[in-house]
Amino acid sequence: MFIGLSIALIVVLLDQLSKYYMLHEVLGEQIVIEVTPFFNWVRAWNTGVSFSMFNDYGNLGTIILSVVAGAIILALFVWLKNEKDRLAQAALGMVIGGAVGNVIDRVRLGAVFDFLDFHITDTHWPAFNLADSFICIGAVILILQSIFVKNEEEQK
Repeated sequence: MFIGLSIALIVVLLDQLSKYYMLHEVLGEQIVIEVTPFFNWVRAWNTGVSFSMFNDYGNLGTIILSVVAGAIILALFVWLKNEKDRLAQAALGMVIGGAVGNVIDRVRLGAVFDFLDFHITDTHWPAFNLADSFICIGAVILILQSIFVKNEEEQK
């Protein structure tokens, strides 16, 4: 459990520091800074969930999404507490830390600050942040581990 909690703490710190730095030191008053032909730093506020779904529900949406995220985080802590596999603990720490980082934004700022914008010409992937990245990486690890470790155990 120590591994997962340590990683969760590191993820929260990296996420919050990166958001503060990007918002206050890099972007300033700018909305977009073109970094490469396929990547920008942007100022994007997401009041919804992934890919800005449920963005139109205002303060009520923020409250509901924060409560739901809190319940999910608690469930993930229970899973982490009972998980024996170190890789799964690390992955759960990534997901928990990312979720906590985004909940901090919702509670503190009323929306999640996203700043990473990848695109091909005028087609943009929805903007995201480090918390979102860690959630995705942790989830992929958990999914792959459940497929391959389960298959190895079934073969024994």
